[in-house]
Amino acid sequence: MAERQILKVDGMDCASCTSKIEGVVCQIPGVKNVSLNFTSQKLKFEIDEAANDTGQVQKAVEGLGYKVKPVDQKTPEVELDWWQTGKGRLVLFAGGLLAIAWTLSFTVPQYADYVFTFAALAALTPLARKAFLSARAGQPFSIETLVTIAVVGAIFIDQAAEASVVVFFFLIGELLEMIAAAKARRSVQALADLVPKSAFLVTKTGTREVLAEDLSPGDLIEVRPGGRIPADGVIAEGQTSIDEAAITGESMPKRKIVGDSVYAGSINAEGVIRLTVEKGAENNMISRILQMVEDAEASKAPTARFIDNFSQYYTPGVIVVSALIAVIPPLFFGAEWGVWIYKGLAILLIGCPCALVLSTPAAITSGISAGARHGLLMKGGAVLEAIGKVAVVAFDKTGTLTQGTPKVTDIRTFSGDEAVMLVLAGSVEAGSSHPLALAIVEEAGARGVTLEKATDAEALSGRGVRAQVQGQMVTIASPRYSREIASLTDAQNAEIETLEGEGKTVAVVLADDVVLGAIALRDELREDAREAMQKLAGLEVAAVMLTGDNQRTGAALAAQLGIEVKAELMPADKLKQIESLRARGTVAMVGDGINDAPALARADVGIAMGGGTDVALETADAALLHERVSDVPTLIGLSRATMLNIRQNISIALGLKAVFLVTTLFGITTLWMAILADTGATVLVTMNALRMLRYRFDR
Repeated sequence: MAERQILKVDGMDCASCTSKIEGVVCQIPGVKNVSLNFTSQKLKFEIDEAANDTGQVQKAVEGLGYKVKPVDQKTPEVELDWWQTGKGRLVLFAGGLLAIAWTLSFTVPQYADYVFTFAALAALTPLARKAFLSARAGQPFSIETLVTIAVVGAIFIDQAAEASVVVFFFLIGELLEMIAAAKARRSVQALADLVPKSAFLVTKTGTREVLAEDLSPGDLIEVRPGGRIPADGVIAEGQTSIDEAAITGESMPKRKIVGDSVYAGSINAEGVIRLTVEKGAENNMISRILQMVEDAEASKAPTARFIDNFSQYYTPGVIVVSALIAVIPPLFFGAEWGVWIYKGLAILLIGCPCALVLSTPAAITSGISAGARHGLLMKGGAVLEAIGKVAVVAFDKTGTLTQGTPKVTDIRTFSGDEAVMLVLAGSVEAGSSHPLALAIVEEAGARGVTLEKATDAEALSGRGVRAQVQGQMVTIASPRYSREIASLTDAQNAEIETLEGEGKTVAVVLADDVVLGAIALRDELREDAREAMQKLAGLEVAAVMLTGDNQRTGAALAAQLGIEVKAELMPADKLKQIESLRARGTVAMVGDGINDAPALARADVGIAMGGGTDVALETADAALLHERVSDVPTLIGLSRATMLNIRQNISIALGLKAVFLVTTLFGITTLWMAILADTGATVLVTMNALRMLRYRFDR
């Protein structure tokens, strides 16, 4: 049995450090499923019980020159300003040395080379140490190795001034990467700050203030107007409006009454409420979102995996090419050694893969973080990448395209007064928990109708229900049964058939043997369903409704949306439909995450509209927290924007290298310009990736 462990790794220079550390840790016996997240700096791995000692892992990582410490889940990380960090101090130190060297080069020019050499070697020492430790651990082809060779080589060919500038620019690039990673981390960690540190626990003697992290399931707590809810729970007393904007992205407060669920971090906008705690601090909605985002960022997209594999061959290839450029012209064509060694060193610096390796994870991290802050959760870069390729979206009907509960849509009166008929129908249905009965009672209440007491209620086994109301035997029956117990005119039958043709369920109301009228009900479409289908069409993505409901109901709703429909499907039939849709391209399935679990699993991408339920978060590849159909095209748009950002980043990284490669061969590029080919590309790639944090979801 393996045990999951988490360690914090400090001192990573760029995203390429993750594969280096993962490679070393994977070689340790008994350790598997190793994953290192550059953004969160957390190293996760499983270790066999027989070798349950994280000391080996800690020693191996520290052997590469990084600092390792256990993760304290309860103590929040303190974010330091950049100048307080080790990298920040190293940049200031290197910059100070460079400034002193530059000044002394004018005052005592005869010692200028010695001063610049000292500045370059002093700033290079931490990088050279990491390069040596990595080589000793079996990872010789690191970025630090390239920079170390280039700087030492520049000193040997009397280019100490340029060597010191190269180190300084490289350290600045690393610092900017660290700042960018911290910004992406803060954008999501800000969610954790939404949960208040204390709560008012209700006891037999009143209320007392306790730490929110000490709350346990079953505790009763009080939340006052304007206060943030300290734990996930269910309202036990009172009613209010809850602002969940910071968690789900839903701009309008939701009305909540007794029995409704609320999330930690949301705001109680109105009255005093008491709620029963359902989950502890480590398992509330925000904690699970943070954990899901963290895991997602560590899960590499196919593009990122390709670049990681490519860089394993790319870096040694750069060393070989630079060596050939430095050696072949002087050796075989009589060229000047100093000139071509200089060009070879420039190629080493231009070839640093930092910007290329960073191009994908930086954009993926920003895209996932932006989505999480707007209630769009994705389980990794692979999911984010796949969503953008979706050609067909299959939607479950009930609870996904529709609201999930039937509503009264039409009332047709055939005899007598409509209000009287509604009183009789509502009175008969008042004691039932059937969804259709609840809809009729709700409609009666909405119209201000006062219900009467019903007696001798009797269910008619699938045909309807009847009871005595005001001395009359009132029957709510299906159209078929109503025709058996009463005589309906051709006009009444035509009216009922018209309603049924629109996909509505019709309940006929009879008092004794008199047909009073008909009530039509239907599980209506969500408000944003039509808009969502139009947006999908604009993205050139096809939409299909998969439903177990009858063909007539499915066709009526699909016609309103302008999409295809496959009706009367059993769960196994939905799986077959998913398989057949794959002939048209990548398929996404959108469902409620419970009864659609098999179809969600079979589709290329499963998207759950679960309002943040456990099943929605665990079953599917992505979850839409505020249950809006329009979030499906929004999710596809976010994915495509992220993939465009990645392509831009790769173009920037490779494009700058190509330009500087040509200029180097023509003798135009200096060493400090060469390091800008990587550092400059790294800065541009980072800034471009961070744009995704400000992605406009209203486009």
